[in-house]
Amino acid sequence: MFHVEPHTPDWDAVEAARSVFGERFEIAQRYHDSLASTGVERGLIGPREVPRLWERHLLNCAVVGELIEEGESVVDVGSGAGLPGIPLAIARPDLAITLVEPLLRRSVYLAEFVESNGLDHVLVVRGRAEESGVIKEAGGADVVTSRAVAPLHKLAKWSLPLVHEHGRMLALKGSSASEEVARDRDALTKLGAGEVDVVQCGAGILPVPTVVVRAERLPKRRLRHGR
Repeated sequence: MFHVEPHTPDWDAVEAARSVFGERFEIAQRYHDSLASTGVERGLIGPREVPRLWERHLLNCAVVGELIEEGESVVDVGSGAGLPGIPLAIARPDLAITLVEPLLRRSVYLAEFVESNGLDHVLVVRGRAEESGVIKEAGGADVVTSRAVAPLHKLAKWSLPLVHEHGRMLALKGSSASEEVARDRDALTKLGAGEVDVVQCGAGILPVPTVVVRAERLPKRRLRHGR
């Protein structure tokens, strides 16, 4: 779904977006325009981000779909203005996506966009990821995503309880992702993470690929009988 020819020096963001979103490009265009107008007016995104919405935000998020299997359930923690959850939902209508956002103005914006654009496979839940009500409503997912939310060890504390055993946490990070993994590896292990690696998405689509920290949730250790 995400394969296009390698970018050239005259890389065109809109053409890349057409390749990624395909027949749903018009919905992606509406989201782009909504962020550039309503999103800025409501303080959900800074005005300086508008010129690079396609590259830095929509495409940067949508390509994470390379790491998600068909038909999986996804919880987007701290969704904010809908990143990465909404670009994923537009590019991948096969996914069941829950957007978790604690702030009212943001959750209202998300609900409005989801309803007005017929994203029936997207649910908006207002609350914090660590709240019992959110875990009850959104827990047991295959994948939890996040972007620019918190340091890695905090993300794991919030994210891993929301996925089932062997589910994955996908945290969109920057160029220092490997250093952050090395720093927080012991904490991740204590929180129940198994294999942790750093992967790139969108090679050949984006001038700079998206960097993702991927961590698997291990089954809880069960005590032996009599101990």
